[in-house]
Amino acid sequence: MAETDKMLSRKDGRVGYVTFNNPERHNAVSLDMWETAGRMLNDFAKDPEVAVVVITGAGGKAFVSGADISRFEQERSSEDAVARYNETVEKSYAAVHGFPKPTIAMIRGYCIGGGMGLATCCDIRIATEGSRFAVPAAKLGLGYGYAGLKRLVDIVGPSFAMEIFYTARQFTAAEAKDMGLVNRLIPDAPGELEAYVSDYANVIAGNAPLTIRAAKATIAEAMKEDSRRDIARSEALVDACFKSNDYAEGRKAFMEKRKPVFTGT
Repeated sequence: MAETDKMLSRKDGRVGYVTFNNPERHNAVSLDMWETAGRMLNDFAKDPEVAVVVITGAGGKAFVSGADISRFEQERSSEDAVARYNETVEKSYAAVHGFPKPTIAMIRGYCIGGGMGLATCCDIRIATEGSRFAVPAAKLGLGYGYAGLKRLVDIVGPSFAMEIFYTARQFTAAEAKDMGLVNRLIPDAPGELEAYVSDYANVIAGNAPLTIRAAKATIAEAMKEDSRRDIARSEALVDACFKSNDYAEGRKAFMEKRKPVFTGT
């Protein structure tokens, strides 16, 4: 386990975990926490043993509740400081959004502001039924840039994105599910969310990594504007699947009626 004051990372088999560990402030995030999260993700990206990464919050009451307002005077009190803060946060978001392996946001409790931004960077969002979602920017006078809003619109569509920002209210987990923001809702009983996400992540980790890599990259290209799409890259990744040892293993395992053992080669 890697550990800092407010961030934790660990591995459980082929699943890596990044945990925001500031429960006394509902996992509000400071600048150094964003920087540490980026380093942890970079380490997992390079680790061949890690196939899936789960991002979550400690304490049982919140995923991430946004920026740590108590640090604003220190971290966002000048124009230069605001620019540095925003650049660091966007780099962290980009590290999650562009992560080469599947990512899952495991959400229990409050998912607010920057927490919503972080969750929308993940591939899959799994939450407890009692979780709450909001972007209260309009109550604070904050502006959100193009990249973050584009990620939200890509998931819930423009009308729901407008409702989230215009009202600045908290939405229930059921409402978030109806919007398409959440993939799965899990009962609030102790341990159920963690068990479900662990099983889910291990199912993904057991599938062919080259196929998943190609699918993730191609879906990312599909979300871009036509002029920016790199179709050749997607085709190359698909071609690599058909030339791989895993493709041969998948066919052989199917004929032998057994579970395939994929190696990513």
